[in-house]
Amino acid sequence: MERQVDGLVEELYPSLQEWRRDFHKYAESGWVEFRTASMVASKLASWGFEVKAGREVIAEDARMGVPPLAFLKAQEQRALSQGAVAEWIPLLSGGFTGVVGILDSGRPGPTVAFRVDMDALDLQESHALDHAPAAGEFVSINDKMMHACGHDAHTSIGLGLAYVLSQSKEELHGRVKLIFQPAEEGVRGAKAMVEAGVANDVDFLFACHVGTGVPLREVVCGTHGYLATTKMDVVYTGIASHAGGNPEEGRNALLAAASAVMNLHSITRHSGGNSRINVGVLEAGSGRNIIPNHASFKLETRGDTSEVNEYILSRAIDIIHGSAKMYGVESQIDIVGKAGSSDPSPELLPYIRAQASKVKDVASIVDTTSAGGSEDATYLMERVKQLGGLASYLVFGTTLAAGHHNEKFDIDEEVMKIAVKTLALCALHTHELPLSKVNS
Repeated sequence: MERQVDGLVEELYPSLQEWRRDFHKYAESGWVEFRTASMVASKLASWGFEVKAGREVIAEDARMGVPPLAFLKAQEQRALSQGAVAEWIPLLSGGFTGVVGILDSGRPGPTVAFRVDMDALDLQESHALDHAPAAGEFVSINDKMMHACGHDAHTSIGLGLAYVLSQSKEELHGRVKLIFQPAEEGVRGAKAMVEAGVANDVDFLFACHVGTGVPLREVVCGTHGYLATTKMDVVYTGIASHAGGNPEEGRNALLAAASAVMNLHSITRHSGGNSRINVGVLEAGSGRNIIPNHASFKLETRGDTSEVNEYILSRAIDIIHGSAKMYGVESQIDIVGKAGSSDPSPELLPYIRAQASKVKDVASIVDTTSAGGSEDATYLMERVKQLGGLASYLVFGTTLAAGHHNEKFDIDEEVMKIAVKTLALCALHTHELPLSKVNS
């Protein structure tokens, strides 16, 4: 089995590179992954997967941080002009860019799921010639959209896994679900897929990421320490007036926002764990002689646990509304992203280690590592665990040209081979695991 998987992936490697560079060139940010999702759906269908897409796998009311309709429509047309597979666009239209591929072996066994994300960051990519995508002519051509976190590789890994399993169907037991998630950046997409029920029948879930400071040829079986987080957009609306002639008639939205920002960064910390808060954007006013009637800012809260994050969030909301009342302005808060914390299932780690040890390209294996950031795959992990299944979040190490979310981010593409081989073996041997909802 290991030899068959190894051979298939080695033969597939040029395609993995081609897919990754294509997705990189046509990077698409959250909820507008029309081209990417359509190509994923098309390839899955061609390999014999049952494909569900759009509203079948995305709960509309659970989406967060969805762009305005005009932007969605413009991006849909942009995607079609860049080669999106037209037959799938009606299902994805309106920002329902999730795809799930299902492969049923016809034999008894568990349902094993693999989650990969597809979206790019809202970042302008470097065109410097010392940046490999620029030199290799696959730098992003979409303005302020860049795969600076490796999701282009993740999508390609998911496709590679799909192809290998389609060619190894006779060795499978149970069912495989490949979850291609939109809008991970800003932790906006997983909750909508969970609420659509995509994880309700899953016994084992494997999510993954490349890089994150882990060296090439190292595999981390499970990542813990993902911070629970909430992302918010805040708008204050006041009353404009002449700053010299009638200042008392104004209601100063700028001062309300400034007061809120200063006090948000002064929230007392929680004894239950580490917490974070950050206001990353603050905009207000229109002229030096006008009492500002509009102000807005973007902030995030984080906590070691969901309890800590909820404490920081609650205090933040009190401060935001309190500042509005103090200055006589109206306040509006929009939750545009959210994720909880989740740790890997301990029972699953030895199994992952055993599969990774069979991959000749792997030089070292680590059971667990701490993350420090946030990830909305935790929604999927927690749903699976709540329903009696097991879940883990793997990291496949790779050499990086620059850090994640940097305009010169790039990877060593060899990591894709290692990931596909490891994950394929994880899929092909799950019937050997003693713990699952199917056979517990």
